[in-house]
Amino acid sequence: MVSLWGRPWTRRELLARVGRLDQVAGVQQVEAADGAERGVRLLRFTAGSGFGFDVLVDRGFDIGRAWLGGQSLAWWSPVGLIAPGLYEPAGIGWFRGFPGGLVSTCGLDHTLLGGTDDASVFNYPHRKTETYGLHGRFTGLPARLAGYGTAWHGDECVLWAEGEVTQAAVFGEQLVLRRRVEADVGGTALRITDTVANTGATACPHMLLYHCNVGFPVVDVGAELAYPAGPGTCVSDACDPGYRHDMVPGPDGTVSAAVINRGAGLGVYQRYSRAALPHHITWRQLGAGTYVVAMEPSTNRDAGRADARARGELQHLAPGEERRYTLEIGALAGTEDIDAFAGRAGLLAGQARDPVR
Repeated sequence: MVSLWGRPWTRRELLARVGRLDQVAGVQQVEAADGAERGVRLLRFTAGSGFGFDVLVDRGFDIGRAWLGGQSLAWWSPVGLIAPGLYEPAGIGWFRGFPGGLVSTCGLDHTLLGGTDDASVFNYPHRKTETYGLHGRFTGLPARLAGYGTAWHGDECVLWAEGEVTQAAVFGEQLVLRRRVEADVGGTALRITDTVANTGATACPHMLLYHCNVGFPVVDVGAELAYPAGPGTCVSDACDPGYRHDMVPGPDGTVSAAVINRGAGLGVYQRYSRAALPHHITWRQLGAGTYVVAMEPSTNRDAGRADARARGELQHLAPGEERRYTLEIGALAGTEDIDAFAGRAGLLAGQARDPVR
């Protein structure tokens, strides 16, 4: 049954008390109307529990702002939301279009720092190499909206949306990501199911990273990483570096990791398959304005494409081949939820959590 306001409700009981389900929960399509974000379509999910989020239809079907009970869960960058036509894929232009948000998808053929790499797999003599920008092109691409709405399954109700993003070039990659986003009415989490397919006639490199950006008030004094892992390994010389963690999955093969803040009584967790996303990077930036901790499960190590090729770890999708990924991300509310989650992570790690500050 749907759980709202401290009690369970059957479908009949709940619908008898409202004119439309939208009165308490639903999905609404809206369009940004001014400035650099003008024309960007969004799907606003409200779960009825105080949990809600925006799906950025025209920015890779990614997850933008998210909240629980009026408190923000995701960091929102100084750039904010911009239309896909303003996105800059070359070099580190990614930062000029990076909105932050709860989930920014990086890929589909490249993640992390860019550079020039061999492109002979595409069998075109005038394109022997390709130059890649930071984190790839994906998040600057608009989606084709397949549908959205609510679905009852007995007395359970799910909010959902589906979209398709194509990253393609003549004599280049032809990759399609099909995404379904779901959230339970009465819940405090969302689920992403992605299928990446090579629709081209040649093999194609494939890399994927979920850039999950947690912000204030979760990220503040007293914040901690609740990871099923030992101490992280620093992978950057920056003042606020990135860390690599060797995550320990649970018995079902999934990794559960979180940024928590007991003082705020709030946390953000993620859950994903270790087999599909074997690597995890934590991007920690604690400067004024850029005040964010990002949890980044990834198909590849933190060192980028050249390192992956040198190690023999650069994956390719054969023509017609598909890969499936799942990511759950949600809120932890109150001491009981936070302590229970942290306790499970600690048991898997076998040691204390890593401090953010």
